[in-house]
Amino acid sequence: MNTSTAPRIAIIGAGPGGLTCARILQRHGITATVHEQDGSRTARNQGGTLDMHPDSGQNALREAGLLKEFLALARPEGQQIRLVGRDARVLFDAVPPEADTENGNPEIDRGQLRDLLLNSLEPDTVHWDHKLAHVEPLNGGAHRLHFTDGTTTEADLVIGADGAWSKVRRLLSDATPVYTGVTFVETGLDNADTRHTALASLTGDGTMMALDNNQGFVAQRNSHQHIRVYIGMRTDEDWYQKAGLDLTHTAAVREALLKEFTGWSRDLLGFITDTDTRYINRPLYALPVPHTWPHTPGLTLLGDAAHLMSPFSGMGANLAMLDGADLARALINNTVIDDAVRAYENLLLPRSREAAEGAAEGVASAFAPDSATQALAHMSQNH
Repeated sequence: MNTSTAPRIAIIGAGPGGLTCARILQRHGITATVHEQDGSRTARNQGGTLDMHPDSGQNALREAGLLKEFLALARPEGQQIRLVGRDARVLFDAVPPEADTENGNPEIDRGQLRDLLLNSLEPDTVHWDHKLAHVEPLNGGAHRLHFTDGTTTEADLVIGADGAWSKVRRLLSDATPVYTGVTFVETGLDNADTRHTALASLTGDGTMMALDNNQGFVAQRNSHQHIRVYIGMRTDEDWYQKAGLDLTHTAAVREALLKEFTGWSRDLLGFITDTDTRYINRPLYALPVPHTWPHTPGLTLLGDAAHLMSPFSGMGANLAMLDGADLARALINNTVIDDAVRAYENLLLPRSREAAEGAAEGVASAFAPDSATQALAHMSQNH
């Protein structure tokens, strides 16, 4: 791209994909502005842990010049995957080889990854507390961005990296996320190795899953002795409202969850009874598969805005970062923005369809009547 023309590039959303795109563009002398609705980088918890795959997330970090820094933060031991039965008996346990960092999928906390990317950007790249209200098309593929604080800006390319409920996507597609039928109730254990030794031992160093008959527990190691817990159920989207529950009433939610998991081992029920954090309801949504859109000058999507899928693909953040890297590379290599976006979308759409199909199959098999059998077969085949 001829940077003397100073293309105006606006990235909506400061998630891993949008930040990766901005970082790679800056390394090649192209300015991009990131608009983020969070008030600051510390406005909210960034969530759990991510495994970075060599051919996607790690590849994007390499192009961003941040792979060395990532490897210093990553936890290769976090690749351990363990499956237990509803009786808490270990059915499968895959422990990664020691020091297998570059060849495997080492874990990193989402917050650490975001800070790594944010710290690599030039000052004032991210405009915090900038919530997008709507996008107004102008002539020649340009767009005017309207923010809820009353400010506006114009861009030659608007990149929708604004997640599941993307406002940018509304200009390209009528698709909206659909409930998968599965809800996670998130909670957590603090200082797990000292305060919750039995649950920490059951979890191991990575991810522990207990899946059976449309229900399950997923316990996931984070840094600083924190274990993030997801209590999963195939249930109605408004299950807690139908049960008359107020999610802020911890004791009542705990009692309701214990009733849902009647017959499960007491060892596993500790992930409900012994938690240190509140319960957060997280229904899982996905965009229709395939999700495509007509090429539109001046607009494109990446990450969840383009291909929201269930976390059972293990690909969400990896694909978002690969999207960001591929879009940046296309903009660097093409002198015309529209040609760059076309080239990028020709890569994005086929691979996102494949990943989304796999994610849909993953959540369907993980929360099925015979989910324990399916999970064991899958892990035995793939580890």
